[in-house]
Amino acid sequence: MKTAVVICPGRGTYNKSELGYLARHHADKASLLAAFDAERRARGQEELAALDGAATYAVARHTRGDNASGLIYACSCFDFADIDGEAVEIVAVTGNSMGWYSALACAGALTPEDGFTVVNTMGTLMQESLIGGQIIYPFVGEDWADDDARRRELLALAASIHAPPLRHLALSIDLGGMLVLAGDAAGLDAFEAAVPPLQGRFPMRLANHAAFHTALQEPVAERGRAMLDHGLFGQPRLPLVDGRGAIWWPHASDPAALRDYTLGAQVTQPYDFTRAVVTAAREFAPDLFIVTGPGTTLGGAVAQSLIRAGWRDMRAKTDFQRLQESDPVLVSMGIDEQRRTVTRPR
Repeated sequence: MKTAVVICPGRGTYNKSELGYLARHHADKASLLAAFDAERRARGQEELAALDGAATYAVARHTRGDNASGLIYACSCFDFADIDGEAVEIVAVTGNSMGWYSALACAGALTPEDGFTVVNTMGTLMQESLIGGQIIYPFVGEDWADDDARRRELLALAASIHAPPLRHLALSIDLGGMLVLAGDAAGLDAFEAAVPPLQGRFPMRLANHAAFHTALQEPVAERGRAMLDHGLFGQPRLPLVDGRGAIWWPHASDPAALRDYTLGAQVTQPYDFTRAVVTAAREFAPDLFIVTGPGTTLGGAVAQSLIRAGWRDMRAKTDFQRLQESDPVLVSMGIDEQRRTVTRPR
């Protein structure tokens, strides 16, 4: 049996190619999906089944925070349930950004239904407020070799741009070999004007994303704390690695503190996904990292995080590729052939 750390993806992972993901992979989860959709109907929201079953994918419809969050959560949690417990021992769970809410449910600190309430509430609040935006920019080259000097340069540039109340710009997510920065329009515009275009797509603005993980989100965090009851949170059944690299252990975690972090610092302070992955690698030494669906884009950030840490002597993309070919360390459940290696036969 192999050991695995499971990683839940965040916003931006349910895209055109993921349309129909729930129907393709999780027709057997109809009763739980119906429970999620009952909550959405009560809020006057479109059902996840209708969004997933739409004839065409629409950015304006599917990437909205109040729609994307629920879709991604359902895909992640249902994928987690499909992992074959006889072939894989899950030793810890973590997530990227919004994926923290999914990780809470996968690790058992929230029931699936309560996890949905949390993610749907926070996604809706962020969409209603839509304070600021996000931009993504790499600090490593296409070889993925770590370049901490360039990382520091970009963070110094962001700090020089940040000049409230004129401009807001700050680190949102430390994401492997990329930085996700967040701020208001003036701050994002200034950063775009100051950096060279790279790889034909960076700097990249993220559609329907707010200034997540910055102080600009404090009003959202405050509303979330007012709406989400303390009783939703409990002890995790599996170790949880949060966006600071801190571990919440089973039978030794304070549910009130877990709620305070989830609806406080997790919303308003930078999310260090790289540290979460590196902590999971060093503390649990898994054979595999399993990234649940939807999407496949988070795999690169996981590999880049491990390269930055020199895990298993990886220093560049070619090292990761060589290891992946001989003794795979990363499974993306959004890729069918990889999915089959960790799920029960149907």
